[in-house]
Order: sequence, then structure tokens, then C-alpha cells
Amino acid sequence: MASCSSSTAAMAMAITIFLFLLSFVTPVFLAKPIHHAHHPRFASHNYRDALAKSIIYFEGQRSGKLPSSQRITWRKDSGLSDGKAMGVDLVGGYYDAGDNVKFGFPMAFTTTMLSWSVIEFGGLMKGELLNAKQAIGWATEYLLKATAHPDTIYVQVGDAGSDHSCWERPEDMDTPRSVYKIDKNTPGTEVAAETAAALAAASLVFRKCNPSYSKILIKRAIRVFAFADKYRGSYSNGLRKVVCPYYCSVSGYEDELLWGAAWLHRATKNPTYLNYIQRNGQTLGAAETDNTFGWDNKHVGARILLSKSFLVQKLQTLHDYKSHADNYICSLIPGTPASQAQYTPGGLLFKMDDSNMQYVTSTSFLLVTYAKYLTSARMVVKCGGVVITPKRLRNVAKKQVDYLLGDNPLKMSYMVGYGARYPQRIHHRGSSLPSVANHPAKIQCRDGFSVMNSQSPNPNVLVGAVVGGPDEHDRFPDERSDYEQSEPATYINAPLVGTLTYLAHSFGQL
Repeated sequence: MASCSSSTAAMAMAITIFLFLLSFVTPVFLAKPIHHAHHPRFASHNYRDALAKSIIYFEGQRSGKLPSSQRITWRKDSGLSDGKAMGVDLVGGYYDAGDNVKFGFPMAFTTTMLSWSVIEFGGLMKGELLNAKQAIGWATEYLLKATAHPDTIYVQVGDAGSDHSCWERPEDMDTPRSVYKIDKNTPGTEVAAETAAALAAASLVFRKCNPSYSKILIKRAIRVFAFADKYRGSYSNGLRKVVCPYYCSVSGYEDELLWGAAWLHRATKNPTYLNYIQRNGQTLGAAETDNTFGWDNKHVGARILLSKSFLVQKLQTLHDYKSHADNYICSLIPGTPASQAQYTPGGLLFKMDDSNMQYVTSTSFLLVTYAKYLTSARMVVKCGGVVITPKRLRNVAKKQVDYLLGDNPLKMSYMVGYGARYPQRIHHRGSSLPSVANHPAKIQCRDGFSVMNSQSPNPNVLVGAVVGGPDEHDRFPDERSDYEQSEPATYINAPLVGTLTYLAHSFGQL
């Protein structure tokens, strides 16, 4: 079981007490948190409330049989026959965004980033730690099913073309639940290596509270990474008609191999992975200047992750990753000679039109995490003649999160359910249609489009969902049909969990 609780009442109580105590200390496997002598007296936002909501959101994305503890109650069971078409059990997991398809690539990245959030900041989460672990466990249970057969990974359930031709609740869906896989003959190194990273990162999350489950995860991660590395090939080639243009890998698979090896190095401490990184790092793109971190490209994340080995663990053989990470920071921070990043007039980091907020949340997480590593090592970033301190990194991250939560030209929170004004017509089937409780009769495939194209607010509040966000001019039309700006996604929220934890702690809210 993925949970850190047991079926017996005694064990449940023991673990509750353990987790309560855990909230006051940092687990042994986590680096020490950043402590400030005194908290700032005023914060313009309730980061703790935003943190709780950012985690609750994942319950609204659940597929499968929902537990009695389900907090987003307008959602019901769905996808209970997933995998049957291929004779396997693929029930569970998450819908990635506003549709009813289970895409393995972004689901794995979501799991990795949720896990990294807990690894770095879980010691500060207090009451939200168990909720975050449950969100991770919901994903890892599915990933274990998807990787149950050696040299095979089931990477998608549902045909996106058919699914997108309908606007229906997940509880009603009757589109083909086709199953797609990668194997020796049809490799998919990107999704395989990302799945290995997710399992390895999650093994660290459960190492103390559920060591037997943690061992299952790391053992599977090792096997999956070996498969990813041995049978190299882009899943966007073998499964092009299925995964493109939705989650087509543009960056190639080298970044995922470096990222996966970095997580296995951190989770196992096995010199095999350090040797792999030293031997292959350059050919896998360690020094490339691609500075966008998200579900497709992991190079920047790998650089920051590996920099810890040098900065904190003093592993001299990885000293170049400090330079690689610094180059990323210098490209990002305004006013430095190498700054390349674009910001909106209102101050939001702007990478691209489609779901830009995912890059805001992923970048903010990297900033507070790298600041943590630098502080531990008593080091700074030097960009030409400009010195960037850890405090500056945290301030940049805070400004991005504050914009997301409402400090922007429209005075709008881009997190549903947070603040006085937030998006009302998000591009999300389940949220936009009447709930099963209020409308028990099935809503047919095409019938939902009358709602999708309407101006009526969504009847079901998907608490904590962060949408794609405003355009490069800070404009946000709040149109349900505008999936680029109005669609939430799991990989937008996952890194935000860590950043919000840090901010809530910094302002004395946790």
C-alpha cells in the first residue's frame, strides 16, 4: 500500500503520532530546512491556505475507485475498467488536465515534482504532509501497475482524439479506453526514464514512514531506468499518432536519461549512477543552454538537483553542475548580463502562450530549492559582475507566486478557490458539467458542448486548480474554450506545492 497508515487501528494511531512528531522535525533523509531568526511580520497572501488547496486539487483529478476520505466530493468513481482492453489492471492514476485521458509522461513528471516538493520542504509541511504523501501515493500505485511487466510500460489510457470530440464527465465517459505501451520494439526513453525518476523520488518520500513500500519503488525504478537506457528511442516516434500533438517530446530523451540517473543517484547512493552521470553527462546535454523546465525538458531540473551533490554533499566530481545551475540562474534574473527571460508588464515570467503558468511554478520551485542549497554551502551566484544571493532568488520566486495568487494587473488569483476573484470558466469537463449528485442521468458525448461553449460559471469548484494563466500582456479572458489559458494541469500544481510550503513557513503560517 502507498499510504503511510495501516489497516489496523493501533498502527494507524502510531503512524498518526509519528507524522505529528515528524511535522516538528526534518526527516533524516532531508537536508536541513532554512531557518530564519524571525519571520516577516506581514504577508500579502495566506500561503498556507493556498498550499492546502494546491494539494486538494489532485483529488479532483483522480481516476479509479475513490476512497471514503475523498474531499472533492462532486467527483465520483471513473475508469474502473481501464487496462481491460490489454488484459491488464490500469485503474487509478490521474487525469492530466481538463480531459479524461491518462497520459503517462506528464503523470510521471507530476509525481517526480510532487515528490521533490516533499523531499525538500516536507519537514515544514506539518498537517499537509500526509495529504501530500497521499497525492504521491495515488500516482505511484498507478505507475507500479503500468510498469508491472519487465521491459514494458503502459504509457496511456484513452484515445485523445476520441476523448476530445466529447465534452463529458469522467464518470460518464464512453469513448474507447485504448491502452498504449512502449517496449523493446517500440521504445519510449523519455517516458521510461521519467517514470524511473518518479519512482526513485517517491521512494525517498516513503523511506521513513513506509520502508517496505519505498524498497518496492526503488527496485522498480532501477529496473525501469535500465530499460529506458538499454532500448533507446523517442516515444514520440513510435507512438506519434497517439501522443502528438498533446505530449509530443520535442527536447529528445537525453534530458530524461540525465534526470532519471540523477534521481537514482540521490535515492540509491549507488556509485553506478554517479559513474553514469560523469561518463554521459555532456552527451546527455548537461551543459546545454535550454532553460525551460517542464514536462518535456528536464535539463535545468537535473542541473539544480545534481548541484546539491557538490554544494551540500561536497562531491567534487560534480562541481560543474554548480556552474551549469548558475548559468540558468543568470539567464533568468533581470539585470544580469546574460539575462534572456521575458516578463509581462505586470512582472510574470513568460515562456509561451500555451499553459505558461507551468513554467512559472516550475521555475519558482527551482529558485527556492537552489537558494536552499546555496545557503547550506554559504555560496552565491555570480553573473558577470552581478552577485545574486539566495535571498534574491527567494524574492524572485515570491514575486512570481504572489502574481499567481492575485498581485497582478487584473487583481485575479489564478488558483481556483483562492482569493476573492479567480477563474470561473476553467477548461475542465468535470468542473463545468453538473455533478453526478445533481444530475444522475448520463450526459452524452456531444451534449456537454452546449455547456462548454456557454458563459455560465462552472458549477463545481475545482479547488486549488491553477490555470494556464494570462498572456504576455497580462490579459486573461476567462473563456472555457481557451485551453491555453484556462486549462489547469497536474504539472502546474506539483512544483507549486514545494514553493508554497517554503513561503508559508517563511511567514510564520506553518
